[in-house]
Amino acid sequence: MSTTKTERIILGIDPGTTIMGFGLIKVMGKKMEFLQLNELQLSKYDDHYKRLKIIFERTIELIDTWHPDEIAIEAPFFGKNVQSMLKLGRAQGVAMAAGLSREIAITEYSPKKIKMAITGSGNASKEQVAKMLLSILEGFKELPKNLDSTDGLAAAVCHFYNTNRVSVEKSYSGWAAFVKQNEKRVAPQPPKGEKSKRLKK
Repeated sequence: MSTTKTERIILGIDPGTTIMGFGLIKVMGKKMEFLQLNELQLSKYDDHYKRLKIIFERTIELIDTWHPDEIAIEAPFFGKNVQSMLKLGRAQGVAMAAGLSREIAITEYSPKKIKMAITGSGNASKEQVAKMLLSILEGFKELPKNLDSTDGLAAAVCHFYNTNRVSVEKSYSGWAAFVKQNEKRVAPQPPKGEKSKRLKK
């Protein structure tokens, strides 16, 4: 029997020192409900350390307001610009420190894993991820102008799929892909002349 809490809140974070995205979902058993998404605009602050302080304070504020049970955070991607990676890593570390200071479990996911969980493709665009979230999240009706907040929301949804071990039906590329991922749910191939494969109830 699973020990997963039947009702919980997941905070998803897309770290950044220019824009930082946040998304919150409520989980009830194997169902998700959209709660909120937002972005933290940091470009108006010239001091990098001031930005880190604001990231910490805003993350604490979200935690104290929504009381999430878990935090899912997108890992910085490996790029050519070392300085950019360093800044992203600091932003992620500060957000993680905020969660850890409130003793909240944190899970890190690579950008590719998040995209794969939502769309079935690790190379999906921000727009494809956002549109898929619209179709799968109850209560999520309209896309924001900036998609950094939907990236934060995607991290939360990715965590839901990983902890509940369910797949997005729309992510299957075809019947063969579905069969491969659901072998136990598909009946053995019947002899010729009989009906083809069918799902077990």
